[in-house]
Amino acid sequence: SYFVTKEAPARISSMSKGTKLIVVVRDPVTRAISDYTQTLSKKPDIPTFESLTFKNRTTGLIDTSWSAIQIGIYAKHLENWLLYFPIGQILFVSGERLISDPAGELGRVQDFLGLKRIITDKHFYFNKTKGFPCLKKAEGSSKPHCLGKTKGRTHPDIDQEVVQRLRDFYRPFNMKFYQMTGQD
Repeated sequence: SYFVTKEAPARISSMSKGTKLIVVVRDPVTRAISDYTQTLSKKPDIPTFESLTFKNRTTGLIDTSWSAIQIGIYAKHLENWLLYFPIGQILFVSGERLISDPAGELGRVQDFLGLKRIITDKHFYFNKTKGFPCLKKAEGSSKPHCLGKTKGRTHPDIDQEVVQRLRDFYRPFNMKFYQMTGQD
């Protein structure tokens, strides 16, 4: 939540202006559905994703006050960070590529931090059950390490019209984010 907390950039900057920041982003529609899925696992009686998405479904007006929607407006949050940090101190990691190419994304992280590239493909295997890559063995252990049980949940089926309306809603924000970062 640091990325979306208004006060965080000033606080971190006052601690150290030279801090390198790593922000993991993913398709904001998928991210919103994932956020809803996590909340649903804790509160099974919450309203449907579709009903929370819109202020008015007939007109298609998206409810931007809902945090699951708000978080994915990356360009808006980034503007606040750029008041305190130059773009060169921020690395944007693709959540999708962390799944499809974890070693490649972690290679970018290692380069950004000025570290020797140690983590490679040989450190991962893909866990089909979770739908995520796992470490072949955790540090100091001979056991593999996967993300916890809160990761890799099955998402509910969402009305495709709602998904498309959200894609349309996020498109201009995603384009602005691309202009700001050079990353799609």
